[in-house]
Formats: sequence, structure tokens, C-alpha cells
Amino acid sequence: MELTSTCIITSGISIAYEDYGTYERGLKADIFLKNPKGENYLAQVWPGPVYFPDFLNPKTTEWWMNEVQMFHDKIPIDGMWIDMNEVSNFCTGTFCSWNGTLFEDSDQCYLHCSSTVTKWDDPPFKINHMGTYQELGYKTAAMTVKHYDGSLEYNAHSLYGIAESIATNIALTKVRKKRPFLLSRSTFIGSGAHTAHWTGDDGASFEDLAYSIVTILNSGIFGVPMVGADICGFYGTPTEDLCGRWIQTGAFYPFSRAHNVRNNPGKEFYRWKSVTKSARKALGLRYRLLPYFYTLNFEAHTTGAPIARPLFFSFPDDPEALKINFQFLIGSSILISPVVQANTTSVHAYFPKGTWYNLYDWSSIISTGSSFILQAPWDVINVHVHEGSIIPMQENLLTSALVRRSLFTLVVAFPAAATNCESSSSSATGHLFLDDGDDIKMELTDGKSTHVLFSANLEAAGNGFIKSQVVYGKYALKENWVVQTVVILGVRIKPNTVLIHQEARAAEAHVKVTHAGEVPSLHLSDLNLLMGKGFEITWMPK
Repeated sequence: MELTSTCIITSGISIAYEDYGTYERGLKADIFLKNPKGENYLAQVWPGPVYFPDFLNPKTTEWWMNEVQMFHDKIPIDGMWIDMNEVSNFCTGTFCSWNGTLFEDSDQCYLHCSSTVTKWDDPPFKINHMGTYQELGYKTAAMTVKHYDGSLEYNAHSLYGIAESIATNIALTKVRKKRPFLLSRSTFIGSGAHTAHWTGDDGASFEDLAYSIVTILNSGIFGVPMVGADICGFYGTPTEDLCGRWIQTGAFYPFSRAHNVRNNPGKEFYRWKSVTKSARKALGLRYRLLPYFYTLNFEAHTTGAPIARPLFFSFPDDPEALKINFQFLIGSSILISPVVQANTTSVHAYFPKGTWYNLYDWSSIISTGSSFILQAPWDVINVHVHEGSIIPMQENLLTSALVRRSLFTLVVAFPAAATNCESSSSSATGHLFLDDGDDIKMELTDGKSTHVLFSANLEAAGNGFIKSQVVYGKYALKENWVVQTVVILGVRIKPNTVLIHQEARAAEAHVKVTHAGEVPSLHLSDLNLLMGKGFEITWMPK
């Protein structure tokens, strides 16, 4: 089984242990934040008493690259998870001292600290810290702490997380010589170019579940597309209902994972039979959609577009879309309508204009820009694809590595009423980006990546086509990726002839026509089409 490992770190470097090389080399390089007296600023985090590296200092990146290399030589990690990098401090104060006694795993301040009172420490405004108003330096670095160039923490505080992310991205890339995975709690506008992000310490409540959606959408717009929340809540104990609904939603976060505070009851999905079933169902669809998600990563990298998007992002001319907070789009085409209230088995969901197909059973909703009441039993998450879309999918397997090697299915969504009017026709488009996931640059390069553009058309008479245009097909051919199935939604007239064209050859396909509820759909199976070569499938009713 192909697994990867990510280690969690905090920003503080322990000063409590003799012969700790990372600390000693940091002292020698003189890369730590300074207090107003020019001394290394003392704080406390999980390791106990610590100094914080000054990641705005160019020398710190050099020191950090060496430390990451030395660690990687001993434990070959694949990624790094940077916690507490706002920076977080268990103490509050400008000048702190330590008496030499270490209390392991304590989040209570045991340093002796005093604070300065300046216009930087105590400006005429406060921060809201968990419902109480505190000075700016509360539980973080003091505002009069200095960076290497004399800049005050007051002016640079919001840059600590992104500065550490940039340095860590550089270090991991240099050490592994591969595209890094990096996860940071603290971010700033533009952090998404360097790191993924999780939304911090949420609670086990339906309110936090709902708020996670808003936070993730905001992060994407701010330039951090790979983002997610702690599923089932970090703090507190979730109910079975909450955890089931949260994994149904969280399975479609761009970054999807569960997390839990220490010494808390476990929140693994298998602890409840109903949650296990919901998780398998939601995560199963996510795994099938991994090629679609990965292509959205490519879009985010090349255009800056979010992965998870508010409805108004794709429907800017729909004023009702501006009012929707607790539904979200994955890309421009897939709509997630989660349950965000307790003991609820239905969802009041808004659908912009067009036909929307349920990705589980192909049933359809035809909307003029209206709200609908959707049934949502405890094991159901409503996921719909919009007309005009072509969605690449693969198989639901145990790991993403196995999914990557599996057969492809293309889902083509035409309007349900596409052939009702004799003069009407409709179209659909989509695309797929493929590479090895490890190349440092995520770009289109001959032999190292492939980009496939899909287009389809359906005429009123019932004839239609889907075709692909391949840019740099060598990589997809080397990986032997195959399109095995095409599901075409909205085809009302059963075709008599289906032709497959690839490399100047034509063969009649095995065709199965089924109707999911009232939605006619054409299923083409056993196609064995090479993804790395252009193809065209045409169908005709006569």
C-alpha cells in the first residue's frame, strides 16, 4: 500500500535541552526574534520554553533548509504540517524568564513574564479573544518584539505564518526534489501559492459545521484554494448525527481530514455504524471525483480560481446566488447541498437556472432559479452536477494511489429538455489535467503531463457526439489511462448506431440505454479508449 507521511511541528525551537543541535545552530546563525533589549525573545509553546525563528530574515531560510535536510535524512517525511504559527504563545509578555523546571505537555504558562506598555502594546483598540477583549500581544509574540531589520512585530505579525510557509516550501522542495505538501494554520493573502490550510480549532457543533463552509469559501477567494476544516470538530464531543453530517460535507472540502484535540474521546467514523456508512458513501464519491479535484488544483495554480466556490462565483448574474452561504460549488459544475442543522432529514436548497443531476442516482432537478426541498435521510448528501458539464471520474478504491491507476468514466450532462424543441441543440465541455503529482512545477510539459479537452453536442433530432482533444498525450499513453465508460445524461431518443473513432478506426460500441427515474441517459461501456489519444463518439437514432 502506497502511503505518505507528514510530520507536525510548532514554530518555537526548544531551549530546554542540552546538545539540541537545531537550537544551537540557530543561536550561532543568530536567527531568532529579539525583545526590545536585543536579547532572544523567550516564549512558551508545547516543547516548553522556546525561541521563535525570524522567518523574515534571509539567513533563517538557509538555517531551516539545513534542519529539514538533517531531519529528512533520519525520517524521510513527505510533507510538513506547521501548527501554532500565528505565532501562538502560552504566555503573554515582553520579557520572560525560565527557572529551569520543565513541565511537559503543559499549555499553562510557567515562565515569569512582564510586559511593556507602549502605543504598540496597548493601542486604542483590542482584539476579541474568545469573547473577551485583550491587548494585541495576548498569547502571542509581544508587539515590541523586533525582526532582523528592526521591524516591529506590531507591523509584521500577520506575515509570520506566510513567511514560515515560504521558507518551509523552499526547504522541502530542495530536500525532496519533488513538489512539497505543506499545511499551515496561519495564512495571509497569497499563502495558497505555498501551502494548504486548515481553518483552526473548531468545535463539535452544527454551528461550527455551517461556519466551516463560509470560512472555506472565503479562504479560496483570498487565494488559499487547498483548505478544509477539522471534520467532526476539534474541541468537544460530537453527536452521531453531527459527525455523520460533517463527514458528508467535509468529504467535499478541497482539503479533507478529521482531527481531534488530545485527551478527547475518539471521533473516528467507525465508532458509529451510521457514520461509517455515511463516510463510505461520501468519501466513495470524493475518491471517484479525484481527477476532477486534481484538475481544479491545476486551474487554481494557473488562474487563481478557488476549488470550492460560492454560487455567485459561477452564477454572477443570479442575484439569489449572493444570498447562499451553506451550499457550495466544487469547481463550476458540482453543487453540494449539505445538512447543517441537527435532527434534520431535508434540505432547503437553491438551484441556479438549468438542469442539475444527482451524482448518485442521475435523478434531475430542472430549475428556473428556485429553491427546492430535498430529501436528506441520515445517510444522504445531495450532490448535483450542472448541465453543460463533462466530469472525469475514476473508480472508488481504498487509496488515492489505487484510484489513480483505475479506469475512467466520463459523465456528460445535457439539459433534460434538450430534445424537446425541434430547433434546439445543447453542448457540454470539460477538461482533465494529468501529471505524476511530484514534479516541482505543475505545468503542461510534453512527456510529463497531459491536458485533455472534452466537448459534446446533442441535437434536437437525437444525434450527438462527444470528442476529446489531447495536448501532449505521451504522458497519458505511458500511464496507460483508459476511458472505459461514458454516461450521457439528457439523451431522450435511443440511438440505433454508436460509432467510436480513434486513430482512423471505427468500431461499433456496446451500448446500454437506461432511464434513471424520469431522466433518460445513454450508457456506453467497454470502450477501451486511450486517454492519451483524441477520440470521437457519435450516436444517431436512425
